[in-house]
Amino acid sequence: MNFISDLFGLCKLKVVALILLTAIVGMFLAVPAPYFPQWTLVIYASLGIGMAAASAAVFNHVVDEKIDIQMTRTDQRPLPQGKVSRHQALVWGVFLGIVGLGILQLLVNTLTMILTFVSLIGYAVIYTMYLKRATPQNIVIGGAAGAAPPILGWTAISGGQNIEFALLLFLIVFIWTPPHFWALAIHRVEEYKKVNIPMLPVTHGVAYTKQQILLYTILLIVVTILPYLVGMSGLIYLASALILGAIFLKYAIDINTRPKDKKIAWKTFSYSINYLMLIFLALLVDHYWLITL
Repeated sequence: MNFISDLFGLCKLKVVALILLTAIVGMFLAVPAPYFPQWTLVIYASLGIGMAAASAAVFNHVVDEKIDIQMTRTDQRPLPQGKVSRHQALVWGVFLGIVGLGILQLLVNTLTMILTFVSLIGYAVIYTMYLKRATPQNIVIGGAAGAAPPILGWTAISGGQNIEFALLLFLIVFIWTPPHFWALAIHRVEEYKKVNIPMLPVTHGVAYTKQQILLYTILLIVVTILPYLVGMSGLIYLASALILGAIFLKYAIDINTRPKDKKIAWKTFSYSINYLMLIFLALLVDHYWLITL
């Protein structure tokens, strides 16, 4: 049982859960209210997308094994601890990827399978193996892979129909990713220096990174208003987006103005996770609340 637990420990289940939330919301928004997507399709798509995301996470662990063992944030992962071998992890990652993509191809549709495969390669290969080690803009460019799940969920239900709305969901996650991850990078800046990973606070300094977090947070607030402006969502979502955005902005300001607070970067990172969950749930609630008005 411990070995099975260690295999699942390679999958970054909390991250996969957040990915699945954005994908599932995309599935429900793809269907006009008051209707719901076919439940079997939601289950198959969630399973396929989730397994592909877990596969990408496993490959990330394999590639980062040597740096993970040097960082206190990651040195307890199964590979650095020797609980799972690289060969076992690779077999597990390939299994998850093949089965996940197979489910999408056979039980969902080809478009979703192809986009999921591109997303998997984007994260596991392009970001993890190249961008992460090549440029301080790694998380900005590589964030496209992490922002894909709402599109995957949308295409799983509706194919390519009205996909421009799904692109707005993609844009929210894409703009959210840099301030989210840069807050963590500031919190762990000494560890990233130690392993020579060119995260923005390592290459350009903590002060510059804090400014970028503030700028991206302002841009994020603007972007989250777009679903309301194009008629995709209503006042419930708009109010939620503005309130959640104002709280995020407060954290972004605090991270710039409270340099002596050693925990503010971590607090900002933690809030950013809750922010993304809540704003997508607000989209979902708003979508179906409108039918009762």
